[in-house]
Amino acid sequence: MVELVFASANEGKIKEIHQLLGNHFVIKGLKDVNIREEIPETGNTFFENAFLKANYVFEKTKKDVFADDSGLCIDALNGEPGIHSAYYSGFPKDDTKNIELVLNKLANSQNRSAYFICVISLIWKGKNYFFEGKVYGKITHSPLGSNGFGYDPIFIPNGYEQTFAELSLEVKNQISHRYLALKKLRNFLISRIYEI
Repeated sequence: MVELVFASANEGKIKEIHQLLGNHFVIKGLKDVNIREEIPETGNTFFENAFLKANYVFEKTKKDVFADDSGLCIDALNGEPGIHSAYYSGFPKDDTKNIELVLNKLANSQNRSAYFICVISLIWKGKNYFFEGKVYGKITHSPLGSNGFGYDPIFIPNGYEQTFAELSLEVKNQISHRYLALKKLRNFLISRIYEI
């Protein structure tokens, strides 16, 4: 069994990632390694923020660690909300206000194309690796569905008629940006395990 620290305190996310990575891995969260403070995300890109989080944990623990940063990028808004997705409407974090702000800004726009991106930074045996997942789609005119979180109620992935918040978790997890990035991470780690 390979032990990995995931730079998150979100128990739901940790459980989801453990299910996705499978039985080869023991996934520990920040609480398991006694990191309780907020990790600063001061980067200008998803890659920088993911690395900052992973490196912060690595410096404190010297363990193999990975972190992710993700967000929604909308073409008509020049890539906004982007790295500011979580706090787009300000502090504290408010998914409903974030959605309202996006829909207001897009009110007169015919171009609704957007994508979700997830970047994972892995520090494995002291070296850093990146894995990226993207899912393309379009923004609705109003929120639809009650599953999911964040911008899920206003994002319809290409090839589907429903928003992420209307799709079942099983379907969403097979096509999501996080799933695509994690699949690349998993393939990388398994190839390394069998080299050991």
